[in-house]
Amino acid sequence: MKEFMDKDFVLQTETAKHLFHEYAENLPLIDYHCHLNPQEIYEDRRFNDIGEVWLGGKNPDGSYFGDHYKWRIMRSNGIKEEDVTGTADPFGRFEKFAEALELCIGNPMYHWCNLELRKYFGVTKPLSKATAKEIWDQCNDKLQNDPECSVRGLIRNSNVAYIGTTDDPVDTLEWHEKIAADESFKTIVRPSFRPDKAININKAGWKEYMDKLAHCVGKEKFGSAQEVLDAIVERIKFFKEHGCVASDHGIDYMMFRPAPMEEVEAAFQKAMKGEELTIEEAEKFQTAFMLTLGRAYHKYGIVMEIHYSCLRNVNERMFAKEGPDTGFDMIAQNTCGGNIAKFMSELDKTNELPRTVLFSLNPADNEQIGTILGAFQSDDVPGKIQQGPAWWFNDTKSGMEEQMKSLANLGILGNFIGMLTDSRSFLSYTRHDYFRRILCNLVGNWVENGEYPCDEAALKRIVEGVCYYNAKRYFGL
Repeated sequence: MKEFMDKDFVLQTETAKHLFHEYAENLPLIDYHCHLNPQEIYEDRRFNDIGEVWLGGKNPDGSYFGDHYKWRIMRSNGIKEEDVTGTADPFGRFEKFAEALELCIGNPMYHWCNLELRKYFGVTKPLSKATAKEIWDQCNDKLQNDPECSVRGLIRNSNVAYIGTTDDPVDTLEWHEKIAADESFKTIVRPSFRPDKAININKAGWKEYMDKLAHCVGKEKFGSAQEVLDAIVERIKFFKEHGCVASDHGIDYMMFRPAPMEEVEAAFQKAMKGEELTIEEAEKFQTAFMLTLGRAYHKYGIVMEIHYSCLRNVNERMFAKEGPDTGFDMIAQNTCGGNIAKFMSELDKTNELPRTVLFSLNPADNEQIGTILGAFQSDDVPGKIQQGPAWWFNDTKSGMEEQMKSLANLGILGNFIGMLTDSRSFLSYTRHDYFRRILCNLVGNWVENGEYPCDEAALKRIVEGVCYYNAKRYFGL
């Protein structure tokens, strides 16, 4: 029996061990999509205890910070909400989480948490209710006394070369400016353009957001849909001037309903009056908006990331109580692959299709995405159109394996841009380690099964490419 999470954790063959330890393990990390707070990076935040790092709490504005993966586990173990996202005793919350985690055999959260404890705090005992107090004390001692357990120290010790945060078009990017001006911090931190609030013309808060966007570009109000489109391009240019290399879109599904500008304008004016739009009217505006964005991304050399097939905030009672991004989302089933292809084809007609990364939360879409990729590649860059890594509910061991197998079956795995954390936690960089182990184990099994030659140079290029160099090239870093 293997030791629990030893140095060869997940690595089943000698080839896998060689590939991981020789080529993957020590490469820098490119975390091209996450939800970290740039202010906390600039100010080099320190945390009071491991519970604050893992389970979070409330910000001054009433919003939450923390890891909703962990909150879902606690709720699944019947823990009261005040111990999940509330202000209950900090150690009590941590102990209850430890008790729930102990039951999570087969859940990647079990691996992630214990990887984090080992890497950042030197804890080798598995976290459980029995070990919770000892681990609590050991972690807190490091957090409070080790100078490298600040936010910047955690990033340095994780060997992070690049962080792509998620930023609203109306953001001033002041914290990014301050980070960029600080020569003492070597990790590159760049904003990523996330215009969801501007696109969601059919959702609550859109009209109020239009006022914020208008003020951001020096207007009192928008008088037309074209003014909105012009404003969003102006903000893309502003982000580009601040080093932006990627955008991100968290859409429910990909729409494609092209319409004359007068119909787009009619939908806009109706929404600005506070009137309810039909699905068709909303999609006409959204399609014009997305096409405008795609063309601007191409012009300014910005990667377009599209995340879709998530149903958000499905528990209406808890959403009303806790707000968004607190763990009440689920996988959706959409049949929008044809619309994605039509959208990309429309941009391709004028050679304005940007580098694009497609993520579906539904793993049933893996093969469909794999076939979309092959229809729109070009000589701009190897793997111009990418399937994003197994995302959110899919970044399990089996989910990552299935995503990479599908990509290998239908495309070129060796051009894959690899892992991201998609996280709000500064300890989540061990997810890259987990991914790299799974990648090397998959490749190692193929080699030892005689399905790929034991060609050292080729294997080195594939593994190092997927872990680091492909993303570095793809995002122009």
